[in-house]
Amino acid sequence: MSEFGALSLLPPLLAIVLALVTRKAVLSLFLGIWSGGVLYAGGPNPLADPWGWIEGVVASGFGIVPTFDWVVAAIIADDGFHAQILVFTLLLGSGVAMIWNLGGSYAVRNWALSRLETQREAGAVTWLLGLLLFFDDYANTAIVGSTMKDVSDQLLISREKLSYIVDSTAAPVATLGISSWVAFQLGLIRDAYDDLGLQDHPSAFEIFISSIPFNMYAILAIVMVAIIVGTRRDYGEMLDAEHRSLRTGKVYREDAQPMQDVEADLGDPEATNPRLLSFFVPVVVLIVVTIGSALLTGYDPGDGLYDMVIDADYATALIYGSFAMVLSGFVIGKVYDIFGFNEATDTTIDGFGLMLTAVSILVLAWGIGEVVAALDTGAYVAEYVGEHLPPSVLPAVILVTAAFIAFSTGTSWGTMAILTPIAIPVAWQLTGDHTMVAAVVGTIFSGAIFGDHTSPISDTSVLSSTFTGADLIDHVRTQFYYAGTVGIVAITLLLVWGITAISPLVLLSIGAIVLVVLVYALSELDARRKGVDPIAASVEQKHQGEPVKPASGSDDGAEAAFGGQEPTASAGPDEPTERTE
Repeated sequence: MSEFGALSLLPPLLAIVLALVTRKAVLSLFLGIWSGGVLYAGGPNPLADPWGWIEGVVASGFGIVPTFDWVVAAIIADDGFHAQILVFTLLLGSGVAMIWNLGGSYAVRNWALSRLETQREAGAVTWLLGLLLFFDDYANTAIVGSTMKDVSDQLLISREKLSYIVDSTAAPVATLGISSWVAFQLGLIRDAYDDLGLQDHPSAFEIFISSIPFNMYAILAIVMVAIIVGTRRDYGEMLDAEHRSLRTGKVYREDAQPMQDVEADLGDPEATNPRLLSFFVPVVVLIVVTIGSALLTGYDPGDGLYDMVIDADYATALIYGSFAMVLSGFVIGKVYDIFGFNEATDTTIDGFGLMLTAVSILVLAWGIGEVVAALDTGAYVAEYVGEHLPPSVLPAVILVTAAFIAFSTGTSWGTMAILTPIAIPVAWQLTGDHTMVAAVVGTIFSGAIFGDHTSPISDTSVLSSTFTGADLIDHVRTQFYYAGTVGIVAITLLLVWGITAISPLVLLSIGAIVLVVLVYALSELDARRKGVDPIAASVEQKHQGEPVKPASGSDDGAEAAFGGQEPTASAGPDEPTERTE
């Protein structure tokens, strides 16, 4: 149990509350870390020795010394894993900038708009891309977000909606297949079983396979995206965002602070004849080199594919893949005489600038992780909740606990690292049943992602907002309603399973039906309360010529783009633009 007790919750919760209230993520995170520095320097019990507590705080520079120690430690933590992710993020920014200057984004936009005529179609493609890129959530958000941002802008899908689709098909998908997430968790499962000292038990991979049906939040989150995209119904703040985008042409809120704006930061592309190859070649290079490098880093003579996947160094592979992506841009620029090596180098450096906000928030979010590690926040929550649990409610309680830890710390992997060594022995000691062990493994996955999806200090939330060009806090606030709905359904289903032992596959089917009913009911209730249509795009938008440019800036821009009318599909050069009712 943490010696700081409930006080250990203060820094992460302060950062989260301030972020949601002020919408200033960097400031909120820093103040959260600083509050932890003050608490840590003074000690766990300021009332027992007030003068000693004050002396400790003053000696630490009023908490500044531990604050910056934690920030630096966050960068070099986990044997350099965080530093590798920062390099990967910066290189991806360069890759995005390279694709932009090569004209690849324009080419994809023009190609997609000639085929994707509605918001539903664009949302479905985004969802499918999220399912296909299952091997890593970071690469998933980068590729899918960058691919679909311009297309969704032209179809007036709000940045909040796009970032929700991307975020809710990145980590959830990564927990269901062969990925960096699964490789990390398999190691934790194996270690937990080794600590139990059992002579005969299923392999870590068998436990993982059995855990998939219990990973209900992840599965239902993917289903929820399909329901929202298919029905086009929204509720909560997402309904407001979609109506704003359709009525004014503003794909993000007027006072929003998008995590990146490639066009504003980089200007017009160098290419005068955009080619699809300029987009797809760098993306394919990223995927192929990343997967190939991952397998190579996990290879030892005599190893099979399973061993290579388990032992792979995914962070290193992502660096190799993103560097190869940038290098391919140099080659394409030279081959098609778009720009030379000097211009390509400038583009690479400009791409780093696209990611500075994201990198700053990532470092501070990891800094919060250092704070909660120093204060033993995760251990306090896990031990407090884990006492005196009946077996029937264990999976549901594990999900809630994991969600709270992930919400408070902003790290899914940290949550898994904290809970898995605790939950597996508890599940075995309570039941002696490997099925229960598999159930808690699935619910740890679910809770970690649920917490991430509702937390403004989550790295996946940061990266989803970055690559879709959304405001981080707006993304979290709008996604919260959908994540909360799915989370409540998943918790309820796990409670039913614990009491009745009904097949989790049956319960998942019931859960999907319940989500459909809830989406219809909540969208109708919220729309009626606000006096709007539950479907913002109540009339399909058909593109007949060059797409209307969305007005991301001022009201004047919206009027210029739409002539004072609500946005519709753009008309041809000599055709009037019809008003959408």
